[in-house]
Amino acid sequence: MFGNSRLERMQLSIEKLVYGGDGLARLTGDECGPGKTVFVPFAIDGEQVEAEIVEQKPGFSRARLDRVLKASPDRVDPSCPYFSKCGGCQYQHATYAHQLRAKSAILLETLKRTAKIELPCELKIHSSPEWNYRNRTRLKVRAAPEFALGYYKFRSHELLPVEECPISSPLINQAIGEIWRAGRDGNMPPEVREIELFADHSDERLLVEAYCQTTKTGADKAAETLGRILSNAAGVTVFESSSLNQIVEPKRLASFGESALVYETKLARYRVSAGAFFQVNRFLIDELVGTVTNGPSGKLALDLYAGVGLFSTVLARSFAQVIAVEASQTSHADLRENAPPEVKAVLATTEQYLNQANVHPDLVVADPPRGGLGEGVIHRLAGMNAPRLTYVSCDPSTLARDLRQLAGLGYQIAEAHLVDLFPQTYHIESVFHLARQTAA
Repeated sequence: MFGNSRLERMQLSIEKLVYGGDGLARLTGDECGPGKTVFVPFAIDGEQVEAEIVEQKPGFSRARLDRVLKASPDRVDPSCPYFSKCGGCQYQHATYAHQLRAKSAILLETLKRTAKIELPCELKIHSSPEWNYRNRTRLKVRAAPEFALGYYKFRSHELLPVEECPISSPLINQAIGEIWRAGRDGNMPPEVREIELFADHSDERLLVEAYCQTTKTGADKAAETLGRILSNAAGVTVFESSSLNQIVEPKRLASFGESALVYETKLARYRVSAGAFFQVNRFLIDELVGTVTNGPSGKLALDLYAGVGLFSTVLARSFAQVIAVEASQTSHADLRENAPPEVKAVLATTEQYLNQANVHPDLVVADPPRGGLGEGVIHRLAGMNAPRLTYVSCDPSTLARDLRQLAGLGYQIAEAHLVDLFPQTYHIESVFHLARQTAA
């Protein structure tokens, strides 16, 4: 500690990394109880650091890392000049092997703490190339007083100008450079607030989404201008930009060139339209699909939150019928295009479909958003009595909550996988294969 500045500047021992990317330390406890928790970004477990408190909460504090006093052997120099200023990555200061160990520990601890689950099997790790893995990147655009393109600053909604992104594909980085040149030359459409770049499987063609506040005429001009600026753009779609957290899909204002790309993997071929969801790690798509679909077969599989048919298309090779449920009109249109004859594409939310469905699948595959399945969906799935359920999760906390409920319905973990779709970040993607135990 440093004199009377106990709550301002201090030396801390980092115990572990937690979900969100921070290191966790504790202030010295006393007779009243354990010390307060302090979260320190860009630290590594086992390190001694000097940090300054920047935010006080009733149960914890947040600190800024000022100096590493004793570095972990897993500490490395970050590859990105914007790291620690940009909010996109949290782990570039750690070796990739340590990132995987940290994510595994966080996932296992969350299951134990939230769901009281100890894995009955090995957690299988599927690693990724560390850099240039993203096939999709979304950037903020500022037109005035001076053009800028970039991401939000760390824990801020202030724009950080960024001229390269080492976790994005080479083609996306090329496009970032082209946008910067156009902006500096005064050739970027001033209406553009955000721009999303999606590269195909070969990293040779781009599908561009621009989010604008403009008229139809302005949108037409913006789409055409962006199509000229970006040398590898197959097409540009302009959507209406809104500050609201919209549940409905954004309104399409204009398009130039193609409105979809074909994305080919070793396992399947997918049409992906502007506005549709597709997995972002270009190196692990087949790994993820194989992990989800390998093994089970039968008469009927149910694919919930199906997207463009990433899993359904391959499941159709092992099941007589696949029912794929998707709520987004854009993704559902792609799903219908991508689906072989064995796949029935249903346009509905998972809740809507399950409320009226009368089916008994041999397998349920669920890939929900961060909020997880929730009690209502799990209750309805229980009535289907599927012998196997595969849960694809992007959030350990909601996964653990749902696994606890599913365990109460007789579903036990048969396999557990961590598929690292997001190196250099705290995000954790996992796949759990569950088998329902029948009463003796």
